[in-house]
Amino acid sequence: MILNGKHVGVLVGVSLLVIGGLAACGKSSSSSSSQGLATKQTVKLSAKSEVTTLDVSKAADSTSLTMLYHTQEGLFRLGKNEKLINALATKTTVTNGGKRYVFNLRKTNHWNDGKPVTAHDFVYSWQRTANPKTASEYAYLMAGVKNFNQVQSGKVAPSQLGVKALGNYRLEVTLSKPVAYFKLLLAFPTFFPQEKSVVVKEGSHYGHSGNATAYDGPFKMTKWTGTSQSWKLVKNPKFWDKRHIHLQTMNFQVVADPSTGLNLYQKKALDATTLDGTQVANLKNNSDMKTFVGGSTYYMQMNEKRVKALKNVKVRQALSLAINKQQLASHVLRDGSKAPLGFVSQNLTQNPQTKADFAKDAYVKQGVAYDLPQAKRLLKAGLKATGTKQLNLTLMCDDLAVTKTVAQYIQAELEKLPNVKASLNTLPYKTRLSRSNSGNFDLVLSSWGADFADPINFLSLMTTGNTNNNGSFSDAQYDALIKKSENQDANRPTARYNDLVKAEKRLMTQQGVIPLYQPATVELWNPKVTGYVWNPAGMSRGYQWMAVEK
Repeated sequence: MILNGKHVGVLVGVSLLVIGGLAACGKSSSSSSSQGLATKQTVKLSAKSEVTTLDVSKAADSTSLTMLYHTQEGLFRLGKNEKLINALATKTTVTNGGKRYVFNLRKTNHWNDGKPVTAHDFVYSWQRTANPKTASEYAYLMAGVKNFNQVQSGKVAPSQLGVKALGNYRLEVTLSKPVAYFKLLLAFPTFFPQEKSVVVKEGSHYGHSGNATAYDGPFKMTKWTGTSQSWKLVKNPKFWDKRHIHLQTMNFQVVADPSTGLNLYQKKALDATTLDGTQVANLKNNSDMKTFVGGSTYYMQMNEKRVKALKNVKVRQALSLAINKQQLASHVLRDGSKAPLGFVSQNLTQNPQTKADFAKDAYVKQGVAYDLPQAKRLLKAGLKATGTKQLNLTLMCDDLAVTKTVAQYIQAELEKLPNVKASLNTLPYKTRLSRSNSGNFDLVLSSWGADFADPINFLSLMTTGNTNNNGSFSDAQYDALIKKSENQDANRPTARYNDLVKAEKRLMTQQGVIPLYQPATVELWNPKVTGYVWNPAGMSRGYQWMAVEK
């Protein structure tokens, strides 16, 4: 998930919070009753931008995806530490070497109009998303499903996609090859069902207002016209698990400015608000503050295709070693962000045997360290090898305040190197993204947030030819390790994990990318609102289990 602009996490904790049962927060299971809870189960939350669509096939921005988590139900939910929890799937059978999945579906869930949710709704939804005419930005997540590529290229009809209803309550999915993280994907909104009759009836209006959307999840959206600055989520009486839904109403409003958000929180007009760096420093002793780190990385790409010297590994290593990432996090950002251990973020996934953090297992000190004397030595050798006397680089970034601050810091750090001149080019997000994608840059600040909890979500970005590999880094050994993890070791968890650890180490040794920091989300939360569980990958699981105590 690209962060910043269109894909930036825009709700309070949207990319970091997953809502779990109250028991997961140290409460007893009896907390699910009315005992100890306030009579009025209403929370007041904010978003930094409007909802663009509630169309499962087309939603791509964080606000919209988060509302889908609130209002829709898929095969699985994500619980604490990315644990998969059955939602509409009650039983999963995997055969044919991990290429055939059969899901037994819950028979008690209904759309808000009372019609049952069936396997046919999943088939329709997936075929609609895979159809190239739909132009779904997240359709690529279905790449492992049989015939997906042929459907996308128009060679076969969407009906040939490897998904089939075996009656009303059994769903069969056939993959083209085993996908180790396939079940994790199924908790993402792109894989949720859709009610065909409503989609057809509403046509181009589907998903663009509260009344033009079908809901099979814990809440329905009201008072939303498609461009509203505020909206409500109200409890859905047709939802199969409604007895465990404590909240009755969630009131959302767009609050783009952190100062405004803090003011509203202090006036009790919001139950939570996200803080910026200055606010974090001023409120560091506030007991309402919660900090969440993990699931995303800010990094710098170097254009090896455009700048000859950047093809040299010593030059790339020199640029990385010249940047003090710890100082950037603790003294420049001051918002709880952390210096990175590598490209894959911390708190994302664990070693299947030891439970160690992947980022620690794959740590390569030189890939993220600060060592200016060594940087100068490497740069001298690298420039000599490439016949370069002066390195004039332009660093491109978004025109957001925090991004410009980071860019100015990096500019100053790089210019501590002899024979290096760095200039800045700040652009609106869409312009910057367009130029990044076309390779029209020397250096560019980029960011990525995990859509699902697997290192491949990061590491695949830097493979040769990947559309997000804008700097044209290419390493045969790295590509081979990624390919091995996706093919011969796909059904061998430990071997696959080790492949990815080796790939991360290779990426950092070759300095194919320069990780800069792991962003933090720092928030104030009303202490009476309980039941949320931090989840570092993907969007918020919805606030359905959250409750307001007396």
